[in-house]
Amino acid sequence: MLGKSIRPNRSTSLIGEYASLLGDAVLRNRARMAEHSARIEAELANRVKSEFIANMSHELRTPLNTIIGFSKILAEHDKRRIPQNEIVEYAQLINDSAGHLLSVINDILDISKIQSGKFTIDTRETGLEEILRYCIASFQKLADDVGVELIDGVINAIPPVRGDPGKLRQIFANIISNAIKFTPKGGHVVVSALSTTDGGVVVEVKDTGVGMTEEELGVALTPFGQVDGSKTRWREGTGLGLPIARSLIDLHGGRLDIKSAKGKGTIVSIMLPSRHLVSAARGRDLVLGEDFGGADALR
Repeated sequence: MLGKSIRPNRSTSLIGEYASLLGDAVLRNRARMAEHSARIEAELANRVKSEFIANMSHELRTPLNTIIGFSKILAEHDKRRIPQNEIVEYAQLINDSAGHLLSVINDILDISKIQSGKFTIDTRETGLEEILRYCIASFQKLADDVGVELIDGVINAIPPVRGDPGKLRQIFANIISNAIKFTPKGGHVVVSALSTTDGGVVVEVKDTGVGMTEEELGVALTPFGQVDGSKTRWREGTGLGLPIARSLIDLHGGRLDIKSAKGKGTIVSIMLPSRHLVSAARGRDLVLGEDFGGADALR
């Protein structure tokens, strides 16, 4: 009887020991996987950081060099007479470079405020047709200069939305300029808009540009991410246009949808809810990170 009573205890002890060893092995494996994952994330973060610093250095120094160089020439006008037409040309170059520099700085400040949750928008009933036509007209010369056809496909019966006119212009300007920037000569960009059955609006920007893979699209939507981060990339930029646009769309209770195929082009759709839905959901300005949790609560 004594021998029989010992075996179950020993079996229980062995099972407990095996369970303990198995548990330790599982924990060690999880720790290794977590460490590997953290290392990959750290390497990716360092790479993005390095590319951002290199790209930002270029984006800031190029206009600054232009401003310094041509302003120096103008400052020495008394030493070397400059023809009037050249003075006007140099002044225009300085103005353009200063505008680009200000745009880069504003983008950095905007994404910083958005990420800190301190970005606010001033909402009111706004007509989208006027904003879209303004943005199309603003980029018509750029499109002509690079040989891209910019097509106005906006209809006249778009219902108004509740939003911040300045930020809505920023959204569409970022997306239209991106479409032109990444469309080769001879291609086209079409901007269209239509109303939805619930009183909302869908704005679509379709291009015949270089397109993106799913992985590249993920990079493009990451702040400071560059699909081509090398110094030989064929288009300049800070990598903030799409992330800022998406965040501003979220603040308006809308949604950004992007469909893209490598070598075939990209379709960017901006869905904005009915002004009545937004008014019912919020009686005050939208603030990132507060109350309704951004766009998800209004979808």
